[in-house]
Amino acid sequence: MKMNNNKSVQTFELKEDFIELIKLIKFMGLSETGGQAKLLVENGMVTVDGEVESRKRRKIRKGMTVKVGDETIQVI
Repeated sequence: MKMNNNKSVQTFELKEDFIELIKLIKFMGLSETGGQAKLLVENGMVTVDGEVESRKRRKIRKGMTVKVGDETIQVI
């Protein structure tokens, strides 16, 4: 993880074809529970590749970037 102006960028190495958005948020520690992850998405606090994402189970694949607040996840 590297720090950038009080914003962090984390890298997630995807081993499968995809991971669901809320599972990624929970796995990366940006929410304590799946329910909290769902609320983040429902409240428009999550973007995927720069677009606000409303689908909780959006399939996240290699090369995508997910942002939750000031936290950025690069999926590789």
